Amino acid sequence: MNRMNPRRVLAGSRVSFLGVGVILALALAAPAPAAPGDAPNLSTAIAEVAKQNIPAVVHIEVTQRQELANPLLPFENDPFFRYFFSLPRMPRKFKRELKGLGTGMIMDEQGHILTNNHVVGGATEINVLLADGKTYPAKPVGADSKTDLAVIRITAKDPFPHVTFGDSDAVDVGEWVVAIGHPRGLDQTVTQGIISAKHRQGITDPSGYQDFLQTDAAINPGNSGGPLLNLRGEVIGVNAAIVSESGGFEGIGFAIPSNMALHIAKMLIARGKVERGWLGVSIQDLTPELAKSFGLDAPKGALVAEVAKGGPGEKAGLKRGDVILSYQGKDVRNASALRNEVANTPVGKEVKLIVWRDVKKKELAVAIGNAENISKMLAASVNRRLGGEVRAVAPQEMQELGLEPDEGVAIASVDRKGPLSEVGFEPGDIILEVDGQPVEGVESFLEIVNSLQPGQEVTMLAIDRRSGQSGYLQVVVR
Repeated sequence: MNRMNPRRVLAGSRVSFLGVGVILALALAAPAPAAPGDAPNLSTAIAEVAKQNIPAVVHIEVTQRQELANPLLPFENDPFFRYFFSLPRMPRKFKRELKGLGTGMIMDEQGHILTNNHVVGGATEINVLLADGKTYPAKPVGADSKTDLAVIRITAKDPFPHVTFGDSDAVDVGEWVVAIGHPRGLDQTVTQGIISAKHRQGITDPSGYQDFLQTDAAINPGNSGGPLLNLRGEVIGVNAAIVSESGGFEGIGFAIPSNMALHIAKMLIARGKVERGWLGVSIQDLTPELAKSFGLDAPKGALVAEVAKGGPGEKAGLKRGDVILSYQGKDVRNASALRNEVANTPVGKEVKLIVWRDVKKKELAVAIGNAENISKMLAASVNRRLGGEVRAVAPQEMQELGLEPDEGVAIASVDRKGPLSEVGFEPGDIILEVDGQPVEGVESFLEIVNSLQPGQEVTMLAIDRRSGQSGYLQVVVR
């Protein structure tokens, strides 16, 4: 289930024994981090965190059953192939079963479990093993690919042990942390390290809502979805990914901050999906040169590049060229930080903005809209530029073609005179890549296409729905 490449690995398996003794010695000698209440005793802190949380950290086993088209079927009646390869009569489809491992944490007594979407996404069967040896079947509650988070649930008569969440915004760089998970199926593995950095973005999906905590606590394949805890035993992150050349842990791991994770998890439990706020503007980071041209001392804030007609921003008076410095009283570091803040704001809520316009500050009030409107606007634009509409790949299509969840988009309809139709695309065909960029669902495709220039020729990797064969087609975007 976990897909790896040489640089990024979704946290999931290799064992390393280097440096353990030195790290522990430093931990015992280091001063306690500043924290409310009594400072933890470092000689026993990690053991206490482990003892407190291991009962609520679960081992997740997933099964994905797929039905695939037989790749040799087109040659079944070819005399040449039948003579040289002695091909028997072949089935049109064959089945395969994939197994995956991951980690999760029980959120409450009712058995809701928070984990990564890449752990349980697309699974046809989910089983959860608790630290006490009991096994439970789990059912999906909801998932969000943009943050790589998912919630599943197990049920029993008695209440379940559960973790406690802390404030990830209050975490300091250099603060000691503990990770618990199941790398390579090694249950209840505890590792420790520090927070190496905050606000890491664009690690796994540049178009996703990411704001990772970076840590050097050992995280390996199988740790995905497990907790990153402070020394008070509070969850401050959900372990999700590592950067690695070898495929194993190399000291650079990433966790989704608990404040973001808990916000997403609560929406998934309440609605089964995530509803995101929308400001109705396109924003970009400020360069030092741009900041100087606007009369700003530092390249902080988010520059408004475009304002959607009829959107919340236009109604509130936002203009192209405004620099948003503050959102709800909180300084805006960059465009990605503002995007995440807006996404986490309830739809309909009025928020206060401080913008920089004409070398002075101006306060505006904006009623946050629904991010679903973005998809509608982008979809209409793609229809104009490509002459077609797309949809999500159906579960049955995924099984037949051996696709992962959120891999590719399906053509829903084509305009006979549009660019897609001109090169041979038909309804049901699957687009996997655009100029080498993987298409990871409908939103991903819409964002990629809308970033292209008019008249630009792009190469698309696609699957012919009729034959199941893949190939490249060149399309000129309007």
